[in-house]
Amino acid sequence: MHPQLSDKRIVCREFIQALDACHANNWARLTGRCNREKDKLNQCLRKERVERSARNRADAKEQRTKTEMAWKELHEND
Repeated sequence: MHPQLSDKRIVCREFIQALDACHANNWARLTGRCNREKDKLNQCLRKERVERSARNRADAKEQRTKTEMAWKELHEND
């Protein structure tokens, strides 16, 4: 299963449950009948990852701006 599913803050819970329910039937799992559920889960997890990356990028940009302002204020007196 996906390493993202071990996260304490579970996202895409309904897709995870649908895939688990499908995997309970070994025949469906082995014949590829769970592929649709797996694809939906992958799409949901990708969306979450993209959103998290965008938030992290925005936070890093804000932090970098604060750092540059602090350095500028520090070197104003030189």
